[in-house]
Amino acid sequence: MILVDANLLMYAVHEQFEAHEASKIWLDERLNGTDAVALPWAALLAFVRLSASPRVLSRPITLREATEVVGAWLALPVTWTPEPSDHHAQVLADLLAGESKADLVPDAHLAATAIEHGLVLCSTDRDFARFEGLRWTDPLKRRA
Repeated sequence: MILVDANLLMYAVHEQFEAHEASKIWLDERLNGTDAVALPWAALLAFVRLSASPRVLSRPITLREATEVVGAWLALPVTWTPEPSDHHAQVLADLLAGESKADLVPDAHLAATAIEHGLVLCSTDRDFARFEGLRWTDPLKRRA
């Protein structure tokens, strides 16, 4: 089972990204498959925020459009929203031990959630490689 990061969601929906076509194909295959696809709220909310931001996109969509996309994903039988476990704070603290970049906190939160649920985190963000115990992959790199 996989957990999908916001960057793959962004690339799959927004044509202005170079990785759009590959991301769209990859995500569509997962969403139309039979294996469970974890869409954490942190990634979904990042998708909504970034999709509607003219600072991020030259052609942003509205908040309503972004939330409709999220609603459509969540209505699919293969998707679910993983929640942090009772051990999340400790797993997160362990992942952040020795780190000095506060920017890694959201990534560590996703990594902790993936670890707690035994999921493979899918992202194009190589920062995930630094988290010990996390199984992660860049699905677009494998397609190249």
